[in-house]
Amino acid sequence: MMRQFKSRQFLVFLLTGGFAALVNFGSRIVYNQWVGFPVAVVLAYVTGMITAFVLAKLFVFKDTRQDVMRSAMWFTAVNLLAIAQTWAISMALAYYVLPALHVEQFREAIAHAVGVMIPVFTSYLGHKHFSFR
Repeated sequence: MMRQFKSRQFLVFLLTGGFAALVNFGSRIVYNQWVGFPVAVVLAYVTGMITAFVLAKLFVFKDTRQDVMRSAMWFTAVNLLAIAQTWAISMALAYYVLPALHVEQFREAIAHAVGVMIPVFTSYLGHKHFSFR
């Protein structure tokens, strides 16, 4: 299992996923101009997810034999778990953990950044074995 996380494919996944995470993070700031933090996190996740799908298909899992619709279905399913992880962690940090630690400045940004990073490993395995097998 650990060997999978030392592969070139995982490195490219991290790079493309990192870019998608930046899209996610940046779009949350934009969405937050019109909607509250909890909704902005979900909208930003969807924006990042679309970015991640396109990049994963083009650069990470190029050799998949699955058609695009089946890959998109599995990609969405894997990301439902990931968005639940991202949202729960972001909310817990923003509204409970960071305030308890007296962190107020950039509280939502810190919470969202950590929330976006957590599902990296579960997402990679899900996409490798289901979305783009």
